[in-house]
Amino acid sequence: MPSPDPVADVGLLSPGRAGSAAEEATGDAAFVQGMLDAEAALTRAQAALGLAPVSAAAAVTAAAAEYGRFDPRRLALRARSGGNPVIPLVADLTAAVRERDVKAAPYVHRGATSQDILDTAAMLVAHRTLGPVLDDLATAATAFGRLAAEHRDTPMTGRTLTQHAVPTTFGLKAAGWRALVLDAYDRLTAVRTTLPAQLGGAAGTFAAFGAFAETEAETEAQTGADSAAVASDDMAPRLLAAFAAESGLAEPVLPWHTLRTPVADLAGALALTAGALGKVAADVLVLSRTEIGEVTEGTGGGSSAMPHKANPVRAALIAAAARQVPALAAVLYGSLAAEDERPAGAWHAEWQPLREALRLVGGAARDAAELAAGLRVHPHRMRDTLDATRGLVVGERLAAVLTALIDRDEAKSALTRVSRRVAEEGAGLRDALAEEPVIAGLLTEERLRDLTDPTRYTGSAGALVDRALGRPGPGGSIS
Repeated sequence: MPSPDPVADVGLLSPGRAGSAAEEATGDAAFVQGMLDAEAALTRAQAALGLAPVSAAAAVTAAAAEYGRFDPRRLALRARSGGNPVIPLVADLTAAVRERDVKAAPYVHRGATSQDILDTAAMLVAHRTLGPVLDDLATAATAFGRLAAEHRDTPMTGRTLTQHAVPTTFGLKAAGWRALVLDAYDRLTAVRTTLPAQLGGAAGTFAAFGAFAETEAETEAQTGADSAAVASDDMAPRLLAAFAAESGLAEPVLPWHTLRTPVADLAGALALTAGALGKVAADVLVLSRTEIGEVTEGTGGGSSAMPHKANPVRAALIAAAARQVPALAAVLYGSLAAEDERPAGAWHAEWQPLREALRLVGGAARDAAELAAGLRVHPHRMRDTLDATRGLVVGERLAAVLTALIDRDEAKSALTRVSRRVAEEGAGLRDALAEEPVIAGLLTEERLRDLTDPTRYTGSAGALVDRALGRPGPGGSIS
């Protein structure tokens, strides 16, 4: 039997993200790939502006594509000396480039600082991770839309402060779930399109890039060659634009080494998404309780000890993520208060919380898509629950009707007596109303039958479902 890597994190304690696209997109190998992609994009951007030979850009790009030769574990151990993994990676990448083209080696990481590369890599990882997350959210929204349409008028009990309140419809609840998922989809989409590249050099001034550009120009002047390098005063914005284009990320106005709004904005969107999905999970967990049984997951999980159980595992894993991501986002928001032009610790504190938040949200989105697609709805149980209070769930409607016929206080007292009889003596609501002296004779038997039918007191639920489903889903379709 092979001996497992004792330090590998394979998701044993994180079933929500295990095997998900987000897990693969946020692993150590993915971050190494992101850093290598950033280094290659930087050399290509410099070559495009005449700040590096085209041959150097080709050599760096080719060497950076050999992901297998850069061992994340060795990089991690060597990162301790400098505090970040970029430093040992640059050494290894330089060696790899030197094997291909000795003259290209000096152009690896030229002018950049470690944070330029790691921040850009983090944004690349986030951008790549959010693609499958958005796909899963779109799938969930579509499924919830179908449930809302199918159960537009399926009556169920509305609950407030854990108690039966007034009737509603399952269609309206599902429409609310869809609205939350679409809100998360829109927020993550907006954030994803603005994830920026990072470039600025040691203190965000592009000074080293300018120095190298001047050196290149002087060397070419001495040899009589025509210089293709851009002027130093025009270099920074053009290099930043070229680097963003080469990396596939958005172009920032300024280097954001200590202007951490991109990370905080991403954190907020991830927390919103986790919370939105958490609301869906919370509802499913309540409604799938044995004594309620109004919905069940299509593929409930088993128990190690109780063979009769079908646990709502997808909802449970989503709920677990929803409880963790806000705390991770708080760490990322805290890093906004970063001192100087490079903070000590604030930047470093972001790495793991950001990765974990991406993983948790990615896993929760996958679970939400599976939950939505397989959710089973049980209207007969919903009707049983509506009848559990023997009609008292329509108390609000009765109060409104009787207040129009008799004094408000008198109506309230009468309904209090009726409610007590129903709750304590087991009387039927319609009979108790008919036998209440204050109410007797005010309403016909047919009117009483209508007023005490909970399925006839769902308000504008159906119209609200129609309104909610009028909101286009991802791609402009109406789910």
